[in-house]
Amino acid sequence: MSDQEARRFVIDHFWVAFAAFALACVLGVYQVLERSGIIPAIQSPAVYFASVSTHGVLMAYVLTTFFIMGFGYYVATTSLKMPIWNKPLAKTGYWIALGGTVMAAIPLLLGKASVLYTFYPPVQANVLFYLGATLLVVGSWFWAGIMLVMLHQWKVAHPGETVPLPMYANAANAILWLWTSVGVALEMLFQLLPWALGLMDTIDVGLARTLFAWTLHPIVYFWLIPAYIAFYVFVPAAAGGKLFSDELARVSFIMIMVFGLPIGFHHLYVDPEQAAGWKLAHGIGTFAVAIPTLLTGFTVIASLEVAGRKRGGHGLFGWIGALPWRNPMVLAAILSLLMLMLGGFGGMINASYAMNTMVHNTAWVPGHFHLIFAGTVITMYFAIAYYLWPKLTGKQLCSASLPTLQLWSWFIGMAILTTPWHVLGLLGQPRRISDVTYNTLLTLAWDPYELAMILGGCVLLASALLFVYILFQTQTKGAEEPDRAVAYAEPLHPVVKLPAMLNGFGLWNRVILVLMIVSFAVPIGQFFFMDSFSPSAWGY
Repeated sequence: MSDQEARRFVIDHFWVAFAAFALACVLGVYQVLERSGIIPAIQSPAVYFASVSTHGVLMAYVLTTFFIMGFGYYVATTSLKMPIWNKPLAKTGYWIALGGTVMAAIPLLLGKASVLYTFYPPVQANVLFYLGATLLVVGSWFWAGIMLVMLHQWKVAHPGETVPLPMYANAANAILWLWTSVGVALEMLFQLLPWALGLMDTIDVGLARTLFAWTLHPIVYFWLIPAYIAFYVFVPAAAGGKLFSDELARVSFIMIMVFGLPIGFHHLYVDPEQAAGWKLAHGIGTFAVAIPTLLTGFTVIASLEVAGRKRGGHGLFGWIGALPWRNPMVLAAILSLLMLMLGGFGGMINASYAMNTMVHNTAWVPGHFHLIFAGTVITMYFAIAYYLWPKLTGKQLCSASLPTLQLWSWFIGMAILTTPWHVLGLLGQPRRISDVTYNTLLTLAWDPYELAMILGGCVLLASALLFVYILFQTQTKGAEEPDRAVAYAEPLHPVVKLPAMLNGFGLWNRVILVLMIVSFAVPIGQFFFMDSFSPSAWGY
């Protein structure tokens, strides 16, 4: 695979990701319109839940997986300066993941897999959906394995040298994904697929939810790490400065990988299958994972301050105005950090046992989720695409102003959409419903917020279509790009030598193994020692 073929391979991943993203945004606007009850002709619970399920799967699994794989291949080849290892294997993984996506899409669009993106039983989807989702995960394992092999090959060829930070973070994400996807893989292989095939009459719902909890929250960090990579290695260079600390960046990625895995039970606070002690342990871990986010915020803001003062900024806050706000990477970083701070505050509420009970299964939850995922994560995906597109296609961005307009419109639309969601959650609006028109005084109070959400959804859809337009116009009609070399940020203080624990993952994999055994062995093992779903278990 030549350099040009490798770029084409990365672009193929990105276009699958962004096509899924565009379709999901269209479905999102339908959902806020349908729930509001403003247009009775489009109201249909069956269509609504099919739309929500398709929207969630496209965003949470297809967009992220293909984007992360494409970005990972680019980071590995450019930071290590070596070709993709085993190109046929990489292509096989891509086609398996794409085939799984198409297979899962068929029942989703036909309304035969309306199980939301969590696909919690006892609601059952068509077997093609489960099989397709499984193949998507299997395809991503090819990518993760290739990343780790390339890291190993580089370390063998460069004994004692410091692994480039972009690849170190990329490898951490591959390891995190391999660990966390085991939970959903076990659920699929031993429960959902045999159940959907008719090989089992019923399944243990509590075990299924516990296994999915293994994956449910760590997957957020799988999505988030590419954004953090951009924070650390693209943003300082784009702002005209240097990375404040390479070592702090590595510590934050290690902490995300280690602390981010054994924390899924804060999604099961109201589920009866797990004891309060296990929920408390996972809740404490959830608070611990806030530490690398705080480290990231500090390091990135410090890097921006270095750049701002280098550009002539004076006084306590003068450096902020001196930053190149028209640079898409810098603007995206600022906007996404704002949303990360607000979303992180909501996350602390969700992780708190008592406060979680007040907002559990209310509109607050999708408000928080969209602020983190569609806000922070997707905004940085936009910025990465804007930065890499000229380098991948050899064409300059079709416009200097449209990317900043698109980023601002996405930020504004997200604020308009998610703020009412949070308010509605505090007003008690449930989230897993297709209609909010109950004709009571309470639901009448919801109406202004529903209208605001429709406006926010429309702004976001326009912004999403503008993003796709910019990429398409750039690739087909952009002027030639003379500079196709990627610029990774240099640290403010050069790294001379790192301890092994900051330059490899052997120790951390052992730590993760211990933490996962402590966190999940008894909660999962208990289901094999009690008859939890037979008639006799319920006194019949």
